[in-house]
Amino acid sequence: MNPQAPQRPQLPPGLTVFQRGWPSPTNILLQGRQATALVDSGYGTHAPQTLALVRAALGARPLDLLVNTHLHSDHCGGNAALQAAFPALQTHIPPGLARHVRDWDAEALTYAPTGQTCPPFSFDEVLVPGTEITLGDTAWQVHAAPGHDTHSVILFEPAARVLISADALWERGFGVVFPELEGEDAFAEVGETLDLIASLSPATVIPGHGAVFTGVDAAIAYARERLDGFVAQPARHVRHAAKVLLKFKLLELQSAPLDRFIDWAHTTPYFALMHRVHAVDAALPQWVETLLAELERAGAARREGTLILNVG
Repeated sequence: MNPQAPQRPQLPPGLTVFQRGWPSPTNILLQGRQATALVDSGYGTHAPQTLALVRAALGARPLDLLVNTHLHSDHCGGNAALQAAFPALQTHIPPGLARHVRDWDAEALTYAPTGQTCPPFSFDEVLVPGTEITLGDTAWQVHAAPGHDTHSVILFEPAARVLISADALWERGFGVVFPELEGEDAFAEVGETLDLIASLSPATVIPGHGAVFTGVDAAIAYARERLDGFVAQPARHVRHAAKVLLKFKLLELQSAPLDRFIDWAHTTPYFALMHRVHAVDAALPQWVETLLAELERAGAARREGTLILNVG
């Protein structure tokens, strides 16, 4: 046996991972003796599937607690459906955007600027970094993890050394650094969050997207290399982000005429801003076509005449 090969992931008893297809994230269900909890709820269009997965796993038990690592639409789009299905459900969210959830400001919550949708939901408590929260029967540490999202948190269970990393760390990289698209300097925060994760020394990571993994040192090294590339060439990050937003919309629609993507780009502030600052040499329709062609070459989209179809 290769001594350097990653070990088989070891998860605490009562923890079930639902690895979802994009755009929904990984959902984590924890069943304790007295209570049940779910971490992140998926994208709004996948809410029926989220509810079906939870019901199938819980049987006759109710879902008692819903926790969101951050409030991007792919991580909390199923909140409203779960709240409707389980009337006694308690919902905990990171504190940074709590007032905008209370007042439901789709602009401040970034759903309008990114051209995404999220059914309105409510919350009961906030997740305070530096505290602990009981999920199932286990105490998990709450840590601030800015970078991908200024207000994101990650959750760490120190006994089993399991980390719920959200989009702060994937096996191959991390999520788009959205504050950078808004003109904020957030690449340094990504690095600080990677330092935090390294200091926790997790043995197993449940990422926001993708499979559970154990090769944590290699994942952190890859993420640092990717971050260094974005710092050296910020326009590379912007182009990556633009393709992510286009792919996200394609995942939502599955297929649509090219003109619909161009209209969407014109009316989506994040996208229009990226074009205005970083791709002004090309008209917006041509830039959209170029990005879609790159998605097609990467095997993430397919074009039939003027129709753009999702792949994968």
